[in-house]
Amino acid sequence: MPAVLELDLSDPTLVTDPFAAYGVARERGPVARLAGPGFGPLWVLTRHAEARAMLTDPRFVLGEGTYQALEVPEHCRPYLRTMQEMDGEPHARLRRLTTPAFAARRALEFRPRIERAVALLLDQLPTREPFDLLTTFAQPLPMEVICELVGVRQADRPRWHEYGANVVRGSGAGFAAAVPGIIDGARDLVAQPESDLLRRLTGDAGLSEQEAVALVWQLVLAGQTPANFLANAVDALLSHPDQLALLRAEPRRWPNAVDELMRWCGSQLLTIPRRATEDVELSGVLVREGDQVTASIAAANRDPRVFAEPDRLDVRRAAGAHLGFAAGPHFCLGASFARVQIEVALAALFERFPALRVLEAPRVPDPGTWRLASLRVAPSIE
Repeated sequence: MPAVLELDLSDPTLVTDPFAAYGVARERGPVARLAGPGFGPLWVLTRHAEARAMLTDPRFVLGEGTYQALEVPEHCRPYLRTMQEMDGEPHARLRRLTTPAFAARRALEFRPRIERAVALLLDQLPTREPFDLLTTFAQPLPMEVICELVGVRQADRPRWHEYGANVVRGSGAGFAAAVPGIIDGARDLVAQPESDLLRRLTGDAGLSEQEAVALVWQLVLAGQTPANFLANAVDALLSHPDQLALLRAEPRRWPNAVDELMRWCGSQLLTIPRRATEDVELSGVLVREGDQVTASIAAANRDPRVFAEPDRLDVRRAAGAHLGFAAGPHFCLGASFARVQIEVALAALFERFPALRVLEAPRVPDPGTWRLASLRVAPSIE
């Protein structure tokens, strides 16, 4: 086997500048070994072609062992197994049934409701005093959009926002209460669906009660990712005023800009690890049956074999090709809705606050995600 670079997830360089660190690994070879405190080593693919090939290869699967077991009431357990934990025909069946409800056309039809949600949140922001854009705008928005999608009543939304915030934390008493709260709330919503989405899924698509509730749970989990990406995108555009100026002069470029920002500063650094179902050779490296394999999104999205001047943010770059929404059977189900949400949020934010500037943007030392601990901004130049 060729020599394989060993990467340590506790290495400060991998945490403080993952794009550079994974970039070094990428140029050393398409396969590296990744390890860190608390879990065994896994293979990581660093180049775009090899990463995409693995994500579309049926020999690498997700499953129940992919995720940490949650301590939740027994009645919640059947609803926690989402499509993300399935492969093969069970996964393909659910994708066939649910994909039409999340098509690009549906996202565009839903756009006016996203615009209203964005406007309401912007109306609550200070116009003169500094504020944390992450906690006041980027984090509440995805949950508000999810509430709109699944038909959560206005009176119940503060509680769902609290659930969402606790899910992001991933542990503690708040998280333990959030899971049954979301599951029980989703069961009520599915029993008497008031949203077009749930009526479409339980009616036309024919999802069972368990499948529909699990999908709501999946939306809550996945819906937190846009919060980190939105904050990253705001920080990136404010630190690249030439790109922001171009978007202000040519607002038609916003949809394309969202994809470029996802490529350049997406919040997910690694894909969820897959398990090899048989011995597989990857670029000359033998991966044994049962081994865990992930893809470095940070490295693949800046692969010079695919992207010219990959370390440069360029909102005029042709959209597509990036792996920010993954690839293959597990390509993000809600990608179209996420794109519209981020586009609407960014365009409206910079229109409302033309002199917005960053005061402080500390990052969380997290080897798995590229995210801000806070994004303190000033709304004006005063």
